[in-house]
Amino acid sequence: MCGIIAVIHAEPEDNAVAADIHEALYLLQHRGQDACGMATCGSRGRIHQCKGNGLAAKVFRDGARVCDLPGYMGIGHLRYPTAGSSANAEAQPFFANYPYGICFAHNGNLINAPELKAFLDEEGHRHINTESDSPILIDFAVSVCPSSDKATADRRISELMMNIFANELGITGKARVNSDDIFAALGRMYGRLEGGWACTAMLAGYGVIGFRDAYGIRPLVLGSRPSASGEGMDYMMASESVALRQLGYKRHSIRDILPGEAVIIPKGSAPVHMRVQAPKSYCPDIFEYCYFARPDAIIDGISVHKSRENMGYKLGAQIEDLLTAEQLKEIDVVMPIPETSITTAPCVAERLKKPYSQGFVKNRYVFRTFIMPGQKARQKGVRRKLNAMEEQFVGKNVLLVDDSIVRGTTSMEIVNMAKEAGALKVYFASAAPRISHPHIYGIDLASPSELIAHQRNNDEIAKHIGAEKVIFQKLEDLKEACRAAVIEGAPRREQDFEVGVFSGEYVTPVPKGYFQHIEKVRGESKKMKMMESARDAVAYGSASAEEILIATNGVEVKDDGKVVPAVTQGAPLDNGNGIRYNEAKRKFSEGEDERSPKNRMDIGLHNQADYDHTEQ
Repeated sequence: MCGIIAVIHAEPEDNAVAADIHEALYLLQHRGQDACGMATCGSRGRIHQCKGNGLAAKVFRDGARVCDLPGYMGIGHLRYPTAGSSANAEAQPFFANYPYGICFAHNGNLINAPELKAFLDEEGHRHINTESDSPILIDFAVSVCPSSDKATADRRISELMMNIFANELGITGKARVNSDDIFAALGRMYGRLEGGWACTAMLAGYGVIGFRDAYGIRPLVLGSRPSASGEGMDYMMASESVALRQLGYKRHSIRDILPGEAVIIPKGSAPVHMRVQAPKSYCPDIFEYCYFARPDAIIDGISVHKSRENMGYKLGAQIEDLLTAEQLKEIDVVMPIPETSITTAPCVAERLKKPYSQGFVKNRYVFRTFIMPGQKARQKGVRRKLNAMEEQFVGKNVLLVDDSIVRGTTSMEIVNMAKEAGALKVYFASAAPRISHPHIYGIDLASPSELIAHQRNNDEIAKHIGAEKVIFQKLEDLKEACRAAVIEGAPRREQDFEVGVFSGEYVTPVPKGYFQHIEKVRGESKKMKMMESARDAVAYGSASAEEILIATNGVEVKDDGKVVPAVTQGAPLDNGNGIRYNEAKRKFSEGEDERSPKNRMDIGLHNQADYDHTEQ
């Protein structure tokens, strides 16, 4: 999941667009804390760029970098946290100088990447510049161009889209293009792509572009406001409406970019709209409403806050149906798991006629734990993220409400924390249904085997996390909660959503063998993480026998995706005198491994953040 932004000001001599994009990056920071960047365009079509790993405050030095990015138009991007490190060059936006100077920011995933890679190689004669060797879910094309981690895989999907677009745009052969040329290029590009995406782009000296997949899976909105001088209009596109509202774009001026629609905003002109592909359906990703989006956002005309309130009432009804009268009676208090369920839990309590109280305090400066590398890291992450207030739990039977349960790691630790704080019994309710299938449109939750709801019933899940009972939202109730949260007009009874993560039924066609391949691909991704972890353990003298073996001989991935130590036939793990351990420590402490550089230049464009690592 990522956040994307595009802004164009009315006056070409205006050099203040970077300030707006910088502010928007903070407003959408919840959509990506791993990396961010922006590219702006000033006089004579010159492009300026700053991007890198970390939060917006770090990459832009608390705004000090904004003055280095002059221009009247620009685009921005935020990438959500990923396990494993990546170079600054993996951050977006990306740049292609041919044709016409294209900057590109992307949110989503393509599920037909192998065909696209083959097309670019054999017909487009374009090189996709990735370098590593263990991709994950977002990039199905491991067999044709492997990559090192999710950030690199994410980069490659975005690079594929940018190069497909560049190839189609280059067909014109003209010195200067117009809106018709761009729409035609996008139409041809859409004919080649399959998946879910929302993108913003910028053509040097021409204008900005926004477009969305034909299913409307990934969100994108457009708004306008009077310019600072009062002459002309400024325009902005972003993943969520909150970024526009906070920058002075009035609610009545904000609209959703529709499925299959593209918007071009040329310099000094009004937006031009076109459906470059006929809508195949209108199915926004329901996980936006469950978890990712800010509660003050409105996505596809649906209030996120209201949808979560509705989820609470629906969940309360489900709890009444599933718990016995005795179990309901013994619940003393309903508590949210911060932060998403703070909207949902009070509505559960209201429905059940139970007291509501907050029992956990959240540290807002810890990443989301479900994507942390490794089970132990996720468990420690939960303890860093949440703290239980003992006086709220002692001697009570509590009903905890969370937005979802993914691997169960967070839920298990939360239940343990509640009991350690003095809770007698813990019931656990999820505002989302059982997550039992992979997400294939840009959110890397987990492989099916890692999902707690995969091949477990509710009682088994409750036992696993240590709760008395676990209650999940019903899928149809979740859909209805969102349908009823339309801000204008009657509820959309026919509105559908992308819910494949819950049902296994996806709105787009899925290539044969896709999911089997994913497991192998995930194993390749885990391989790098396991090797890095083992090397670190050896370097610090805390390595286990298995970690020494991994650090010395590496790992291998089985056909089912499991990662195991690669044991040399007949080789002892240690001769009793620590020789193997010392060998491993020497090898990796002296830098004999092949780790990819964490700071390298983006060859496409001058990137100011690439120079910063010497100053940190």
